[in-house]
Amino acid sequence: MEIKKNIPNNTVTRKLVDLDKETGNIYETVNIIARRANQIATELKTELNRKLADFSSPTDTMEETFENREQIEISRYYERLPKPVIIATEEFLDDELFYREGNEEKKQAPEA
Repeated sequence: MEIKKNIPNNTVTRKLVDLDKETGNIYETVNIIARRANQIATELKTELNRKLADFSSPTDTMEETFENREQIEISRYYERLPKPVIIATEEFLDDELFYREGNEEKKQAPEA
């Protein structure tokens, strides 16, 4: 997963007006951001597990696990990444998210 470099690692206080300008409803905005954050978290976890799977073997002991520098560096990299909610919020504010409302009715042709 590609993460932009300009995303802060710490939380940033935001105005509610800035968050609900797209949807007109802060609860919809929070729902959209939360769903995207779940997607990002799943992608990051899958990516991390795939990278760490290269280091695992059935005969690993605890000493071997702690001494593996490459594995430690990979883990530290993922620990330093911004949280998924922060990434999703930045994507939302930068208009990079596509979302649609589920309650829109489909138009049907009149029956004759």
